[in-house]
Amino acid sequence: MKIDFNPPTWGELTGGLVPAIIQDVQTKSVLMLGYMNQEALAKTQETKKITFFSRSKQRLWTKGEESGNFLNLVDIKNDCDKDALLVLVHPSGPTCHTGSDTCWKEENSSNFGFLSQLESIIEQRKKEASKDSPADQNDHSYVVSLFKKGINKIAQKVGEEAVETVIEAKDANDELFVSESADLLFHYLILLQAKGFTLKDIEAELKQRHK
Repeated sequence: MKIDFNPPTWGELTGGLVPAIIQDVQTKSVLMLGYMNQEALAKTQETKKITFFSRSKQRLWTKGEESGNFLNLVDIKNDCDKDALLVLVHPSGPTCHTGSDTCWKEENSSNFGFLSQLESIIEQRKKEASKDSPADQNDHSYVVSLFKKGINKIAQKVGEEAVETVIEAKDANDELFVSESADLLFHYLILLQAKGFTLKDIEAELKQRHK
């Protein structure tokens, strides 16, 4: 494995240490912050297990040497001033000593940006649709109305949007193609929720196929 890395500046002001930000290469979650000196960096590159310099114990320590929850090296990058490291890893278990996925007590799971936000909104609309409420209370919500009509209607809409996307793909109007693609993806997210799934389930299936 070739690591695209230029050694940082080991300045006197930092006591020979540089901060190392640890990030999951797949989820992009920040897992922890540690410190490395030149020896820790060299051992990390040699063993492919993230090794820090412990300021309290005044020695090298490999993350996971006691728990078995190693941080497996993927890549290392230094910042523009060469005084901080971004270390990309595959974690083999929880990172924090408390048992949490990250040292910020956050779940280390995939986040698809705005699509994850959209999924949350669709999930909320699904809950609204399941409530026994007056028929006209949620008429303003297209998603609620789809959930109330049931799985057959939702699946039908996905089929319709898929056909329209294919039609636009064969034409030269890129704007219409993107618009229909957005419609297709939107209705597919609704279908996933209707079936009790999310994008994370689809991601997991694709990862399994990739092995």
